[in-house]
Amino acid sequence: MKKGITLLAFILMNTSFIFAQVFWAGAAKRTINPESDSLYLAGGKPNRPFIDVHDNLYVKAVTIANAENNITIISFDCIGLLYPQLEAIRSKIRQEVPSINAGHIVMSSTHTHAGPDVVGIWGKDLAHSGVNEKHMQLIVDRAVEAIKEAAQQKTRTTISYAEGKFGEDWVKNISEPNEIDRSVGAFRISDSNGKNIATLTNFACHPTIMDDATTAASADYVWGYYHYLDSIQGGVNMFLQGAIGGWIQPEDIASSFDNAKYYGTSLGKYVYGILKTGKKNSSPSISFTSAIVIFPLANPGFEMLSKAGIIKREFGKTVESEIAFFKIGDISFATHPGETVPAMSHETKKLMTNKGPKFVLGLSQDALGYIIKPSFFDPKNNIPHSEYLTGMSVGPATMGIILDTLKELSKN
Repeated sequence: MKKGITLLAFILMNTSFIFAQVFWAGAAKRTINPESDSLYLAGGKPNRPFIDVHDNLYVKAVTIANAENNITIISFDCIGLLYPQLEAIRSKIRQEVPSINAGHIVMSSTHTHAGPDVVGIWGKDLAHSGVNEKHMQLIVDRAVEAIKEAAQQKTRTTISYAEGKFGEDWVKNISEPNEIDRSVGAFRISDSNGKNIATLTNFACHPTIMDDATTAASADYVWGYYHYLDSIQGGVNMFLQGAIGGWIQPEDIASSFDNAKYYGTSLGKYVYGILKTGKKNSSPSISFTSAIVIFPLANPGFEMLSKAGIIKREFGKTVESEIAFFKIGDISFATHPGETVPAMSHETKKLMTNKGPKFVLGLSQDALGYIIKPSFFDPKNNIPHSEYLTGMSVGPATMGIILDTLKELSKN
């Protein structure tokens, strides 16, 4: 009898151990297309009323869990959602699905210049906000729906990953040509039959092939990435923007949807190709750490726009935001709360000691404009476009605060 009990205990212990060694994951998406003509498209010139939809804009959600922890990554096809929207999404999740760790929700924006204004500064003029509150609520609600479905769809999975470099022929840094991060990080989450649940790709380039040349909503070249991977492998295919500050963008490409599809498809093909020989994840661990950060506001324009109700977010002498550093198996992630220069991507990756891809998520948790090196603020340096970039920046101290915060978070 004792031997039977001992054997049963051994089996149960080992079953629990096996459960702890696997990931469970689910994914879902919802469209966040504009529904009326009372919206303005963001990026490029202001006063660009939305007319129609060229290709679907999405919120996509991927939830990954082990026996002890869970993390949810959400990505939006928009110019850049602000921290208050992340807090609104978390609040609803806490109320509706407490089993999901709301504090471990990571939000990123693709930064398409052909999505609705979710900040406020691309309206009719600077006296009128371009934000449509009804549409903002739709974005939050659809995100919550996608997160809930992703959690409900969780199944036992395997993860494979790959790294590479891409875009040498069309992605340029027009401010500092010799500084760029062309890294591509990708990982695929597959079910027990090898079917794609989700593929996540991290790459740095402004989605501005169309820029302000269209009044139709579009994910720009990210649409081509979606289209190719959706058609060849199904599942939820997520694009996570990288460090695009200092103006990392497509150069010498005519604005056309054919070109947007072509270059996005080329990225999708590249990712699909490198994942064919991807490495299997070797670690079942999940770790997550984050910090609330207070940035000094050196740009009075943000405070003025906030007081006027153009940007519906509190800006005073400081502004509050959040930074996260986390790991899923062999893969590391760090968030940057805006459009950061490539130097910040390189410095962030030095803090990552994992053996898999190093994801630097730009416009993540927040979208505080351009986050650039202090040298951009000195006119004597004559850095191209620095006058515009500094005018859209919180201030010269932001870069250092982010890197110091990530250095501390990476120690945990």
